[in-house]
Amino acid sequence: MTQVFLSFSKEEYADRLGRVRKAMDRDGVEVIVCTDPSNMAWLTGYDGWSFYTPQAVIVGPTGEPLIWTRAMDAPGALKTCYIGADSVIAYPDHYVMNPPLHAFDHLADMLADRSWATLRIAVEMENYYYSARAHAVFSKALGKELLDCTNLVNWCRAVKSETELLYMRRAGHIVERMHARVFEIFEPGRRKNDIVAEIYHTGITGGELDGVSFGGDYPAIAPMLPTGDEAAAAHLTWNDRPIPAGTGTFFEIAGCHRRYHAPLCRTIWLGDPPKDVAKAEEAAVEGINAGIEVARAGNTAGDVARAFYAALARHGIKKEGRCGYPIGLSYPPDWGERTFSIRLDDETVLKENMTFHFMPAIWMEDWGLEITEPLIIRADAPAEPLANVERKLFVKR
Repeated sequence: MTQVFLSFSKEEYADRLGRVRKAMDRDGVEVIVCTDPSNMAWLTGYDGWSFYTPQAVIVGPTGEPLIWTRAMDAPGALKTCYIGADSVIAYPDHYVMNPPLHAFDHLADMLADRSWATLRIAVEMENYYYSARAHAVFSKALGKELLDCTNLVNWCRAVKSETELLYMRRAGHIVERMHARVFEIFEPGRRKNDIVAEIYHTGITGGELDGVSFGGDYPAIAPMLPTGDEAAAAHLTWNDRPIPAGTGTFFEIAGCHRRYHAPLCRTIWLGDPPKDVAKAEEAAVEGINAGIEVARAGNTAGDVARAFYAALARHGIKKEGRCGYPIGLSYPPDWGERTFSIRLDDETVLKENMTFHFMPAIWMEDWGLEITEPLIIRADAPAEPLANVERKLFVKR
């Protein structure tokens, strides 16, 4: 018999399923097909690197969720999910990367066999893992237009349980250790790839919190650490060149534990930072503190953004775009939950135990500064940081 080590109780999974079905009823949907691996894991516990081929969790009108996956990945579902073997549906390998065949024909047949094909079926249309061809094949095989349930499950995930918060606090502890190690070894002449090797080693080694030791997972995004004028770009990773003196590098990295993330960014300047960078640091820290003060239950995502941008304006700095997003359980290529944003026009009401990455980075023409915080919304107090790393521009001379 396969032994399954679940990250959550079966009662918690049942509660999640109930919330999703309530949202389905609200939206007039009878069957949802979730191809987002984060939603799949949240609903069933499934944890595997199989999202490069078609797979899904299907929630129908009754019963436990179904996992539909490639045959070679079905054993992985049995080893990581709370659901029974009868709820794991495998398709044969000749559907894999073998045009003109497509696995979503198999899924359509499976739904028909269960008399679900005539029901109101919805798919996650705006999703990294659901291709245009998959949608065309699936719609044609079912003979009808499909509804859209993009973010239906994501919104059900917005308020975290106590166990989820425990995992995120552990991830926060891991990212603390990652940044401490970076500051210890970061110096002129070191190769970027050697720094990244230490980031990964520290993150996956894990840590100890409240007397419990735990390991780390691979984060959903690779470490990003552009240097000098490269740091004007938000999403560059690393190279194998030596780090020059007199430059700034921001580190956008995350601790990850049981797929739950705590991203946190800091910037290191090797030498004396220019006056405009020091001015930006002062403004950013003031803005972050102001945003955290209003980031509490009952206020809105827009309130947080307005507090931050007002601080920047007092320092004569103008910045556009969002400055944060929800975080939690994620798989590549993104650790965000893709629901609300911390931006001026987002009036999503914040609730206790929502979690988000307050990410008010400043990118200028020839440098960049990132000082960010992963936060938990509290009922009657400012948001709680998931990690304890000094909120400043770090300088090494």
